[in-house]
Amino acid sequence: MPEPLPSTLLPTTQRTLLARVARAQRDGRVPSLIAGVVRDSRLAWHAGRGALPDGVPASDVQYRIGSITKTVCAVTVLRLRDEGRLDLDDRLEVHLPGTPLGDRTIGQLLSHLGGAGAESPGRWWERTPGGSLEELGLTDADRVLPSARRFHYSNLGFGLLGELVARLRGRSWAEVATGEVLLPLGMARTSPRPQEPAARGRAVHPWAELTLPEPEHDAGVMAPAGQLWCTATDLARLGAFLLGDTAGVLSPATVEEMTLPAGIDPSSPVWAGYGLGVQVLRAEDRVLVGHGGSMPGFLAGLWVDREEGTGALALGNTTSGMDSGLAAGLLADLRAAEPRIVDAWVPEPSPVDPAVLGPWFWGPSPYVLRAVPGGLLHLGGLGRPGRASRFRPGPDGTWVGLDGYFAGETLRIAADHLDLATFVFTRTPYDPVAPVPGDVDAAGWRPTP
Repeated sequence: MPEPLPSTLLPTTQRTLLARVARAQRDGRVPSLIAGVVRDSRLAWHAGRGALPDGVPASDVQYRIGSITKTVCAVTVLRLRDEGRLDLDDRLEVHLPGTPLGDRTIGQLLSHLGGAGAESPGRWWERTPGGSLEELGLTDADRVLPSARRFHYSNLGFGLLGELVARLRGRSWAEVATGEVLLPLGMARTSPRPQEPAARGRAVHPWAELTLPEPEHDAGVMAPAGQLWCTATDLARLGAFLLGDTAGVLSPATVEEMTLPAGIDPSSPVWAGYGLGVQVLRAEDRVLVGHGGSMPGFLAGLWVDREEGTGALALGNTTSGMDSGLAAGLLADLRAAEPRIVDAWVPEPSPVDPAVLGPWFWGPSPYVLRAVPGGLLHLGGLGRPGRASRFRPGPDGTWVGLDGYFAGETLRIAADHLDLATFVFTRTPYDPVAPVPGDVDAAGWRPTP
C-alpha cells in the first residue's frame, strides 16, 4: 500500500504532534507506536516511533485494535436493523435462541445495558483459542445484572451480537464484516488475523527494560469483541466513517444514532457514556466519539470530534503503559494549532411561519423557539439554562425532538401556544387565553405571596 499523501498540516503543528507522540512512546515504554490525525476523510499526518519493520510505510503496519472491533460489530448489526431484519427492541432469543440472555434486547447488548457478564466463561478468552457459542457453555451465572439497570461493559454481549449476525447472514461474522463494512470502506488491510507487515505483541516488564512475547490466536465466537488487526491508514478510514463519510455502509442518520449515549444526561458539561458500539466522552464544550482497545500485547485508541471534523488514533504493541489519552491529546493539539474554519453563514427559508418563532414561556420560565440550519427548529432557555432540543419535521405539521430532554417527543404549534410532552408554552407567562394545564388563577399576577 502506498504511503498516505503528504501532510497538509503546518510544520509547527506537525512538530507539536510529534513531540506528544515521542513522549508517549518513551514514557510509556511502548516497543513501537504509530499515531496520527484524521482530517478531510484521510490520514492527514502520522508518525511512528520505536522498533518498526524496515522498508515498509509505518502507516501500513498492522496492530491489534482490540475493542475498537466492537464498533465494526455494531455496524454489522445496524445494517440488519436498517434492512428491517431486526429491531433494537427485539429480544436476543428472537434471532439467537437458546442462551440465558435471551430476554435481553439487541439495543441493550449494543450499549452494554444488558447485564451480561464482562467476560465469557472458562479460560481467559483474550489469551486462549476460542470455539463456538455452544462450547462456551453459557449458564444463568452469565446474567450478572438485571437488564437496563446500569452500564456494565460486556465482551460477552458483543460475542453474542456477532453470532446473531452470523446466523442471520448465513456466514461467519468475520466474512460479513469484511464484505459489508471493511472492503466497502476501503479498509483492505484490516483482518481477523495478522497479515504482514504486522507488529508483534509484547508485554513490558514493570521493573526492568525487558519485553515478553504475547500469544495470538483465533478467539472464535468472541472475535467480534476484540480480534481485528488494522493499520493506521485503515483506522483513519474508520475515523472518517464516524465523522460522516460512510460510503453508503450506513446512513449518516444511523451513524448519528450510534453516537447518542445511553443512560446519562448528555446536557451535563462533563460525562462519559456509551452509544451503539462507540464510547462517547464530553469535557466542557467538546464531545468525542470513538473507542479504546486492548488485547494482550496491544493497546489502541480512535477518537473523533464530529463538530471539528477531525480524528486521532494511536496504535502500540504493549499490554499496558501507553498513554490512554494520547489520541484525545492529539485532537486538542490540532484544535489549538489549526482550528476549523467554519462555513460562512447564509440565509435560508424558515421552515415555519416566522411569526411563531421567538419568545415563549413554560410557566414563568422564558424560552425561545428558533429556526436553525437544515430546516430544523430549536427550543431552549432564553437568558438562563433550560431544557433544550432540536426538532425535525414530523407528520401532519408536527415536529419530533432530535436530541436533549425532548428527544422523540412531539411538538405541536398553535397560534397561541406550543404543546410539547404535556407542557404548554405560552406567549406570556401563564397566558390566561391559552390552554394551560390546571388553568390560570382568575385574579392573575399580584404582589402578595
